[in-house]
Amino acid sequence: MAKKLFIETLGCAMNVRDSEHMIAELNRDELYLLTKDAKEADLILINTCSVREKPVNKLFSEIGQFLKHKKHGAKIGVCGCTASHLGEEIFKRAPEVNFVLGARNVSKIREAVAKDRFLAININYDESAYAFGEFRQNPYKAYINISIGCDKKCAFCIVPHTRGEEISVPHELILSEVERAAKNGAKEIFLLGQNVNNYGRRLSGGGKNKFNFSQLLTHISKIDEIKRIRFTSPHPLHMDDEFLEVFSSNPKICKSMHMPLQSGSTDILKVMKRGYTKEWFLERAEKLRAMLPQASISTDIIVAFPGESERDFMDTVDVMEKVRFEQIFSFKYSARPLTTSAQMTNRVDDTIASMRLKILQDKHAAILDEMTPSYMDKIFEVYFEELRDNGLVAGRTSQNSTVCVKGGEELLGKIRNVKITQPQRLILYGQVV
Repeated sequence: MAKKLFIETLGCAMNVRDSEHMIAELNRDELYLLTKDAKEADLILINTCSVREKPVNKLFSEIGQFLKHKKHGAKIGVCGCTASHLGEEIFKRAPEVNFVLGARNVSKIREAVAKDRFLAININYDESAYAFGEFRQNPYKAYINISIGCDKKCAFCIVPHTRGEEISVPHELILSEVERAAKNGAKEIFLLGQNVNNYGRRLSGGGKNKFNFSQLLTHISKIDEIKRIRFTSPHPLHMDDEFLEVFSSNPKICKSMHMPLQSGSTDILKVMKRGYTKEWFLERAEKLRAMLPQASISTDIIVAFPGESERDFMDTVDVMEKVRFEQIFSFKYSARPLTTSAQMTNRVDDTIASMRLKILQDKHAAILDEMTPSYMDKIFEVYFEELRDNGLVAGRTSQNSTVCVKGGEELLGKIRNVKITQPQRLILYGQVV
């Protein structure tokens, strides 16, 4: 008899893929049916994020709610990055939790479920060459890990302490996985890694990779069934001319680039240990815009990093106004355990931090309001992948804009030309032409 699985996935696309891996692994031994109702689940998994403080604090209140309503005999497992860094403390704060599985220990999920009070949080455990089972929640788009971990040691980031050192997945496994996804109907591949354009730096067992990231993109694009390739996140430091040339010239690579800025101040970037300057970032962005004017650029920005002066903040605003990002993910600085910035005492007052964040977001909204009308009557190729309410179906342009049109299942998995008739800041509405 099939069991029911409830899984809550928090955080980044890598966590989404880790959740898919866990579902596939669980179904090797017995059938688990996904449910959206935790009350009927035999197994409840919380796949956690620890990049910011708020999701970590939310974890234990979530566990409490699940404990109140879970059915008798159901197990609860905490997985992901918060599991990696809190480990045994999760059992102390929530003794009813049955197992804790770190972000580098996903392949052990069946062992975790079979035992009680199972703990696996080794951030040096190497799963890069492990052949996971096949499961994808979205048949039209395939997330694929090409590397795990991170070596950058940015002052604000906990990821190296939860996902370990950077290791590239062998290219043979990646290409095989892409081919399987294509045969199952996926036309779009989404490559995942903390620093995807540093691919090939280190292989399991110390071997050498035949491909760098640019070469990997080229080989994936040769698979006929794949029509679109996306990736996240590239690091600005590794955006060399070869990478920008392949990105610009290969028609299968979607023309949306995520360039995590973090700060526009060279002084703050140095303290952050980002490895580049304001001038380097601007030069790379300007070169990309010159090579491919239609490309969209998104970014991450941290406001009020310790020691950030008004001048530092205005440098960030200056970069935003010069690059004119199509999308930003912006947050107030959040001190994370195990990071060097957590020990810094020159914190920015929270009132000032909130004010700076509002200024930044308001200025970006103004940029979008200037850009949005230009989409009117333009025609984009849209890959449809999601049904929406009110008889709408949604997809994305190559530039990663969300587009909605009237339609239904007949459009899912199809690429169609759409004329924009109602551009809005976050969604473009149009009609198939």
